[in-house]
Amino acid sequence: QVQLVESGGGLVQAGASLRLSCAASGGTFSRYHMCWFRQAPGKQREAAATISWNGDTTSYADSVKGRFTISRDNAEATVYLQMNNLKSEDTAVYYCAARERGKSSYAYWGRGTQVTVSS
Repeated sequence: QVQLVESGGGLVQAGASLRLSCAASGGTFSRYHMCWFRQAPGKQREAAATISWNGDTTSYADSVKGRFTISRDNAEATVYLQMNNLKSEDTAVYYCAARERGKSSYAYWGRGTQVTVSS
């Protein structure tokens, strides 16, 4: 069973950048596809970016495409989300989640990190 801990959130102005990290422990990291979800107050949770177990395949929500980049370092058991040109609508709690290869759902979640973008 893998444990996930996010870090790197904060309060920034519109146009700024942030890099989120999610450190995994307790499992073989390369067994998992990873996703950064986000949830803003009063809105449904959204899958912002996903990455395959080996990093070869990534996908992004239309709302973040071209501004966010997901990456991972399997040796360090960490997944990253580089967020550039942040907008006020990016304000949300960001969660990382793990989906085991061959499974259909994200079974493991971190506690989240708050990102607040002031306009």
